[in-house]
Amino acid sequence: MEENPVPEGSAVEYKIIPGSKPEVIIVRNWKEYLGESLLIIFSVLLALILTEMISNWHEQEQAKGYIRNIVAELKKNKSKQEEQYRYHMGVLNKIDSVLSDPEKQRQIVSNDEFHLHLIITDGVLYRYLDNVAWEVAKSHNIASRMDAKLTLLLTHIYDEQAHIMKVEDEIAKVLLDRESRKPENTHATLILMRDNFHGWAVDRSPGLIKEYQDAIDQLEQY
Repeated sequence: MEENPVPEGSAVEYKIIPGSKPEVIIVRNWKEYLGESLLIIFSVLLALILTEMISNWHEQEQAKGYIRNIVAELKKNKSKQEEQYRYHMGVLNKIDSVLSDPEKQRQIVSNDEFHLHLIITDGVLYRYLDNVAWEVAKSHNIASRMDAKLTLLLTHIYDEQAHIMKVEDEIAKVLLDRESRKPENTHATLILMRDNFHGWAVDRSPGLIKEYQDAIDQLEQY
């Protein structure tokens, strides 16, 4: 059986050292070295390409997960805001009713106490709007996976949410002012409350509810 076969095209040198057995040294030509080098380069490039493809696939799947979470959050917020809009409209109707009736105004403020429950039965904010899914997605650069117009729409939606949520603080400023506890200021206090409900929440709601649906429709196409 032949041992140490010589690759085709390789040169062979015989080296004889005194006192030892002859050695056969295979000398490779440039074509063999070039072939091995190209094979190594190809293997490295293939590994890099596969790694990049797997990484992109994971990023795409992750982005889809963030988008699904945003859609779920928007749907919940849309439902909550629809309920809150109806509730706030009811509050405004009660305020208007009190404004038109001096006797009711006298009931609102008595003994330095503002009887808010006569107007607002379930809190200034009837529902709280979430933004967790959006904040998490933003921290992972979700904008790079979306159309610029859609990103602007989502940014506006969550900004509007934040304004609506601020109505609680603004109403509190009015009611915690000492002047609101004076019976002679009841009419002015109610006007301020009404204006804050309109400016921060009620007037924003119809447009926001429509934008919720627009964003949901677009995101569900991803």
